[in-house]
Amino acid sequence: MKGRINSFQSLGAADGPGIRFVVFMQGCPLRCVYCHNPETWDPSRGEEWEMEAIVEKVLRYRPYFGTQGGITVSGGEPLLQWEFTAALFARLKAEGIHTVLDTSGTGSLAGAREVLKYTDLVMCDLKFADNVEYRRHCGGTLDQVMRFLKLAEEKKIPMWIRHVIVPGLTDSAERVLHIRGLGESFSNYKKLELLPFRTMCHEKYDEMGIPFPLSGCPECSDRQIQELRAMVSDKIGC
Repeated sequence: MKGRINSFQSLGAADGPGIRFVVFMQGCPLRCVYCHNPETWDPSRGEEWEMEAIVEKVLRYRPYFGTQGGITVSGGEPLLQWEFTAALFARLKAEGIHTVLDTSGTGSLAGAREVLKYTDLVMCDLKFADNVEYRRHCGGTLDQVMRFLKLAEEKKIPMWIRHVIVPGLTDSAERVLHIRGLGESFSNYKKLELLPFRTMCHEKYDEMGIPFPLSGCPECSDRQIQELRAMVSDKIGC
């Protein structure tokens, strides 16, 4: 089986617990205004890889994983290629490798059900707190994401919520607490990760000849992200 891959990261330290081999899948149905990786949008781009070739690459890094590390499949959106993601996870689970699905929760729920059969941890990017903002700022719906999260809860898969902090858009304490509240409504919720918006992606948009929706928006400062993280720190933990 082949999958279309954007890139790999061999020793990721910010993509789940421990040291992880990260596979960035090609293709994404969303167009988030703060997207850092527009090169992953087009599902026809990237490079085709045989699944066993990726398994071989991952297993070479097994000595670095320790007791908590493993593989993370990210994107783009891995559920857009759910057949490949499910098969890859199944193959690596058979090798004793810990699997993390890093997803927006957007895509086929039937496909997600297959992927979750072989998933040890879900990291879901909860982008906004209501359907209006989802449609306006990324072209998705909160309802779809909540249905995915409910499915992960039914499967009893531990879940981390991730949320990007963009000044003037998602950075109010009220919004962050709302996002945390949505996460806490699920019994498998473990923690909230707040990620600071950065502008380094601007160069990618320029190279691709497309406008960056948040041109002129300042980065999330270290002080701001630290204050927001402290506010929700009572829920930080694996």
